[in-house]
Amino acid sequence: MVMATGLLLAEAREMAEDLIALRRVIHMDPELGFAEHRTAALVAGRLRSLGARVRTGVGRTGLLAELGDGDPVVAIRADMDALPIEEATDLPFASRTRGTMHACGHDAHVACAVGAAMLLARRPLRGTARLLFQPSEEQKDSEGWSGAMRMIEDGALDNVRAAVALHTRGLAVGQIGVVDGPALAGNDTIRLTIRGRASHAAHPEDGLDAIVIAAQVVQAVQQIVARRTRAGVPAVVSLTTIHGGVKENVLAEHVEIGGTIRHAGPDERTRLIAEIERTLDVGRALGGRCSLDVFEGYPVTRNDPAVTSAIRSVGRELLGAGNVVEVPFDTWAEDFGYIAARIPAAMFFLGVTSDRVPNPVWHSPAFKLDEGALAVGACMLAGATLRLMEEIR
Repeated sequence: MVMATGLLLAEAREMAEDLIALRRVIHMDPELGFAEHRTAALVAGRLRSLGARVRTGVGRTGLLAELGDGDPVVAIRADMDALPIEEATDLPFASRTRGTMHACGHDAHVACAVGAAMLLARRPLRGTARLLFQPSEEQKDSEGWSGAMRMIEDGALDNVRAAVALHTRGLAVGQIGVVDGPALAGNDTIRLTIRGRASHAAHPEDGLDAIVIAAQVVQAVQQIVARRTRAGVPAVVSLTTIHGGVKENVLAEHVEIGGTIRHAGPDERTRLIAEIERTLDVGRALGGRCSLDVFEGYPVTRNDPAVTSAIRSVGRELLGAGNVVEVPFDTWAEDFGYIAARIPAAMFFLGVTSDRVPNPVWHSPAFKLDEGALAVGACMLAGATLRLMEEIR
């Protein structure tokens, strides 16, 4: 196996220009969650040309492709959706769709997974490689289902013994990051509603200013992690939107505050929600009518130790031990957590920084990555799949 994986990096580098070209086509034509029709069609065509068995329309706009035959079935997952962000880069292949951009690296994820399929198609496989190109990782649909949930419902994990995925991260090109156990946070969306009483702004004593009350609640929320969470416990509460008021000379009657919480497990989630509810007592003490709505997000992504071990060992063989970096739990959230909750699975992190792209900011209009990482991602996904096929017997 060492010799077999050793060839992968050289082969992946030979196809690097092809992978870069594919990524750029996807980057120029980004599609939001559950609307990835052109991306899925492009990928399906590439996979069929490799001789893969392809099923489209999985999980609404996803696709499933298989190479090889028999047991074990090992899955590679890549997410395809973009974000509702207006791109502000100088790239010659920048998004051509106003208000939509690949600002999280999903275009690179797709290119890496296609590259892995190209590498696997050249080899006799001791099992089945199932490639899952998933829609809508960034958001849920009107029924509260994300792309991973929809694909699982559609049978994407049937008979799968293990799954691997990658995500771009702020490591150097040529490095990967690995972590056992909890890797990425669970998350929920929150909405705090503050209701006061409108009046003319010239006579604020006749009303109850929801904006002033909301400001006090926001200050209280900021103390949850800073003063009410034990040091070292991974927890985030971020308030990211605020809407209220109708006119400059009218006291606001109604304010809505939106945000997100990030946690490392159900106990911490319960505690954070209780603490947010407690902060609303500040608003109530000032006379406001306050409520909290919690919209369930993604579970914690827990990496299976055996799958992570396979990724780690292949990484050391392909990239060198010094380029396999043990990384800490991160408060990003990923719907790959639904997959990892059902079968042995692990996500590793692909380094995309360099002198050319020293400081990418994910979910930013200026997001960039160094495309030299694509060959590394492709060979790592293929190598981990081959290793798991060998170990799962």
